[in-house]
Amino acid sequence: MNISIFFEKQDTYKTIKDLTYNIGNVSVDLQETKNNRQDIEIAAFTYNDAKYIRKEMQINNEDLYYLYIYINIFSENEKEIENLLNKLEGILQSKGIQTRRSYFRQEQTFLSCIPIMENNNEIKNASKRNVLTSGLIGTYPFITSSIFDEEGVFIGTNIYNNSLIFIDRFNKKYKNSNMCIFGTSGAGKSFYTKLLILRYRILGISQYVIDPEREYTNLCKNLDGSLIKLGPTSDTYINIFDIREDSIEDEEKGYLATKIPKLLGFFNLIFGNINEEEKAILEEKIIELYNKKGINFNDISLYKKSKNKNNIQLNPEFKNEKDMPLLEEFYEILSKNKETKLMAIKLIPFVKGSLKFFNNYTNVELKNKLIVADVYELGEENLKYGMYLFTDLFWDKVKKNREEKKAIYLDEIWRLIGVTSNKEVAGFVYKIFKTIRKYGGSSIAITQDVSDLFSLEDGAYGKSILNNSNIKNFFSLEEENIKVLEKFLNISEKEKIEIKSLKRGESLMFVDKDHILTKIESSENERRIIL
Repeated sequence: MNISIFFEKQDTYKTIKDLTYNIGNVSVDLQETKNNRQDIEIAAFTYNDAKYIRKEMQINNEDLYYLYIYINIFSENEKEIENLLNKLEGILQSKGIQTRRSYFRQEQTFLSCIPIMENNNEIKNASKRNVLTSGLIGTYPFITSSIFDEEGVFIGTNIYNNSLIFIDRFNKKYKNSNMCIFGTSGAGKSFYTKLLILRYRILGISQYVIDPEREYTNLCKNLDGSLIKLGPTSDTYINIFDIREDSIEDEEKGYLATKIPKLLGFFNLIFGNINEEEKAILEEKIIELYNKKGINFNDISLYKKSKNKNNIQLNPEFKNEKDMPLLEEFYEILSKNKETKLMAIKLIPFVKGSLKFFNNYTNVELKNKLIVADVYELGEENLKYGMYLFTDLFWDKVKKNREEKKAIYLDEIWRLIGVTSNKEVAGFVYKIFKTIRKYGGSSIAITQDVSDLFSLEDGAYGKSILNNSNIKNFFSLEEENIKVLEKFLNISEKEKIEIKSLKRGESLMFVDKDHILTKIESSENERRIIL
């Protein structure tokens, strides 16, 4: 079919004059009409509509247009064309739109539907409708209640009207740039995440991905990213005791003071929930460990002096990876004290056992704008250690330059803020979501275990991350997970049914106050790169 739409702007002065005259006449009719109830209601509608149009034109500076819509249906036989006409009329009438067949005026309607810009006078009076400017914009292609940010990344199409959805999550009109992506296995959340990574990679935005399920390896290779593996068979290492130069911003102070809470969070995962007394002892031992390396609360201690061949003093350099302590050295300090003997025993796997790859100097380059951290080999029980290690590393990268856009993706985030985690770690992740915007960054929480996400502290941390994510994507979820979400999010009954019945690759998106049913779209070339 062909659709042709014409607009004719009406003279504002004449329109307001005619409306005022009409309002006066109808007002008199309403006062005089007593008998016919139907006439009263029709007149009342006309009166209210006329007053509304006049108000919008006088107060909100809207214009009145005549709107003409013509539709041509094509077919090779008469029976099929009749079926198509009936189908189209049924669809339009179900939406409250009146239709009229152009009997004896088919030629004029046909001419009005071809690109010669002719709106035939013989059919104009039968088809014209009044519309204000605000209603008129709804007839333009792709202009709907969907999101269409000017510098946004293409997400997909609105399921209801096929309009395009473009979102610029770094746009300052949004409260923050964070996202939540929830969905069952196979619902399409991983494909969607990879699609976002691909499209933001093209824009040159720095992205850091924590990959516990080895889902992003091929994408990383295809996009020339850096893949860092952590596990028994890997030859890349990250030292938890590293203090990096970019771990605090320029002109700020307190390298060691900033590092200690992060270390306490990491050791909390290993030792279990330690009490305040144990935490104080642990902090004392951490300070002792760094002191042995000549590092203290004075930031100058993290810089080393050097001379050139001519014995001329060079500018101080920040200490490198080899100047940092190792887990083995910390283990030795804990072993010497009765109060920390049990802690030392729990560190044995990390120093001498199956997890001894944690006991190495950092040997990876981190200059690539796409870095994927593969922690798959750590296994179910130990994933949280690797995820925390890389979260700390990437957080330092995010804080390096406030002017640069960057994103950190936390897949299976429930491992860091769920029941298997603890307050310190969950608090650190929550801090990232709360403060990353001021560093020009975006945090993306991805999970299929929604119930586990809200299992720590009665869901306090899961709720905080949900509330601090301006964009939420809900792919198909099970009934149980929808019930959990309902406790922490304002979801209507209709939306609950929609989430449960979504097809693969379909998502209910919450973007600020807009709720949009979206079909994620990708090109064949994008699918080839991703899969």
